[in-house]
Amino acid sequence: MKRSWIISVAGLLAVAAATIAPAQADIKIGVVNAARLLQESPQAKAVQDALRAEFAPKQRELAAQQAALKAKQDKYEKDASTMSAEQRTKMEKELRDGNRDYSQKLNDFQEDANTRQNEELSRLQNSVVAEIRSYALSQHYDLILTDSVYASDALDITAAVLAGLQARAAAAAPKPAAPAPAAPASK
Repeated sequence: MKRSWIISVAGLLAVAAATIAPAQADIKIGVVNAARLLQESPQAKAVQDALRAEFAPKQRELAAQQAALKAKQDKYEKDASTMSAEQRTKMEKELRDGNRDYSQKLNDFQEDANTRQNEELSRLQNSVVAEIRSYALSQHYDLILTDSVYASDALDITAAVLAGLQARAAAAAPKPAAPAPAAPASK
């Protein structure tokens, strides 16, 4: 009796193994280097360019304010020995107020820049995830991993997803205007 039970269990295990093995053989897995996509995609470059353009005027303004403060500080250090006590006190107050104002503007700028960068990074990540998902569905992948500890090159689909992002960017880019038809020559 015990022997027949063991044979039955062994038979069930063999059937289960035979059923599971083909199912596992059909699993299609891919690996994506998300960091590479976030650095090399045209969308990432567009985000970087847009953020630079958005914050460049404020950076120039802050640089000019810093240069003016430095010039004022240099003038103070050069002329302090010839200034009256009242002039020195006034100049020191102006320098303190100017440095405080500059520090506040710099902190505000950095906060704004970080907030905008995080917003754009979030949008970019969503776009990359959507492209990965689209590629996975179209190519019938069962599982896509990002940033694995190890994966063979055969599983790496980063280049294919990057190509999809590039195609999407090219499709979204404004097309150059067609040249106007030539006017008929007058006789």
